[in-house]
Amino acid sequence: MAEKNISPFAHVFLKLMQGPVYEEDKSYWKDLLGWQTELSKYLQQTGLQLVINEGDGFARIVQPEAEETNEKPLPRLMRKTRLTYEATLLCIVLREALDEFDLQGNGTRLFMTQKEIKERLALFFKERHNKSKLLKDLNKPINSLLNVGVLKVTREDAANKELHQYEVKRIIKALVNNEKLEEIKSKLKLHVHPVQ
Repeated sequence: MAEKNISPFAHVFLKLMQGPVYEEDKSYWKDLLGWQTELSKYLQQTGLQLVINEGDGFARIVQPEAEETNEKPLPRLMRKTRLTYEATLLCIVLREALDEFDLQGNGTRLFMTQKEIKERLALFFKERHNKSKLLKDLNKPINSLLNVGVLKVTREDAANKELHQYEVKRIIKALVNNEKLEEIKSKLKLHVHPVQ
């Protein structure tokens, strides 16, 4: 394929197809903002939508739900990921931690160690006889949120995994907006399952 036929915003489109683009990714962010009108038009033609949240510094592609009256609904490009009870609970814990961080006004990026995350999450489980097993089990929801891009490892500590540092990505505010936050919190009140 001749390079002259490639759209000048193709690199941004492909990056968005891989996942959210963040403001700290300077070259992609600048090009995304520069080509946002063209990108939006192109994505609309394919049934997708470009969402840019400049305040929180991220952009992503979403696929609106198909209307029931549509005779030929488009296939789902983006799979919905079902989270476990513990991973959902961790989303709530992290979203609230991000809100607290924003209220304090100490910066734009929230970093937490694995130990800090586990301590916040462990508060929601009844006294367990084997605390070390509980803390080990809490690796599962952390890994789930790493896989969906809510958490990102920013520093690893080979000697002590509890000191691994993660960034809580601001995309969590789009995935768990205020309305969804309240809905999930009310549903979680009905369930009191320990980590398996």
